[in-house]
Amino acid sequence: MPWGEIRAAATDEAARAHTFLEEIFQPLQRAEQRRWARAYLRGLLHVSGRKTPRRMARAEALPPAAAQSLHQFINASPWDWEPVRRRLASQVAASTTPYAWTVAELTIPKRGEHSVGVHRRLDPATGLIVNCQRALGLFLAAGAHCYPLDWSLVLDGAWNRDPRRRLRARVPETETARSDGSHVLELAGGVVTRPRLPGVPWILDLTRCDDASRVLDGLARLRLDVVCEVGRGQVVRTGNRSPTVITVGELMEGRYARQPHAVPRQAAAGPSRALVHTYAGTVRLPRRGSSLDDAPAAYRVLRLPGPHGCRPDRYWITSLTDRSVEDVMTALRGRVAVRTAVAALREHFGVLDFEGRSFPGWHHHMTLVSAAYAFRHLPRGSVLTPMTPEPAAPAGAAG
Repeated sequence: MPWGEIRAAATDEAARAHTFLEEIFQPLQRAEQRRWARAYLRGLLHVSGRKTPRRMARAEALPPAAAQSLHQFINASPWDWEPVRRRLASQVAASTTPYAWTVAELTIPKRGEHSVGVHRRLDPATGLIVNCQRALGLFLAAGAHCYPLDWSLVLDGAWNRDPRRRLRARVPETETARSDGSHVLELAGGVVTRPRLPGVPWILDLTRCDDASRVLDGLARLRLDVVCEVGRGQVVRTGNRSPTVITVGELMEGRYARQPHAVPRQAAAGPSRALVHTYAGTVRLPRRGSSLDDAPAAYRVLRLPGPHGCRPDRYWITSLTDRSVEDVMTALRGRVAVRTAVAALREHFGVLDFEGRSFPGWHHHMTLVSAAYAFRHLPRGSVLTPMTPEPAAPAGAAG
């Protein structure tokens, strides 16, 4: 590319970044904070390797004191990340064509025990005990990308029992150890209260969730459509007059209770078709509360047999009872997209590189990481829409 074109492209990106950050970080009242936000975002986008304040300052040819200022902006500056994330979510939703919400786990290896939320746990992928932070990220799937829009840091019980440790890390009193399912419902509740965000289905993997039934119940209370992968032992209820409680595995073993559907899929060897079984009727969750008993949500059960019996069957529960099986299975591409997004965040956007120990600092860093991902992947021709205050959600919208 000729030098003139390179300079023009760099100028165009700089102008686009300025416009993007002025809109997304409009809630930051001080111009100095917005200036450091721009510098930090540029560092996340352009610094190779570990994205630390020192390396960011060096890459931008900033004065030596800039590294400390960047560190201060992330770790000590008292700006509120929630309005920034709300504006980012509204812009992503307005600039794309979303088709699903999903939640993904992020494990961040750590040394020592002082970083906020750090604890030792068994890594199910490797079977090893790791010292790490764990987070759950809220993603909006749109087109070929999954955009991270909100984050929840998972604390273990030790963080509940050590007030001095919490004080040092500036953990709010409202943040306590709770199940992954509780975090998922909190993220979903936040979306429901935002009238500008799309009402697309929630595509979730609940196979390792200890309280999958409670999550499904909570999402039903929020009146959200779902396509949730569950374990073979997930309990459902069939029948009305004489309801039977049965697991989805047992349910789909009934030869005459299931219907086969051939649906297209993409594989390494090229397009092919997969045989998906659906339960002939609908099911409901076991009764958990009177508020849902008057009109319990109806679900469809789907099973994808393991190829040649060499892998376990997979099961989904979906509230999309009026959609074709092909439409439901197509929506699951959001789970593939979110795995790609998490890998990109780890490799290219510095999601593992937070240098600090505090709860606010961690959330500040994750907010900038999310903004950097959106800036890189939003359609080039999209125009940022000036955001006005959102109208209040209808009473009772959050359940």
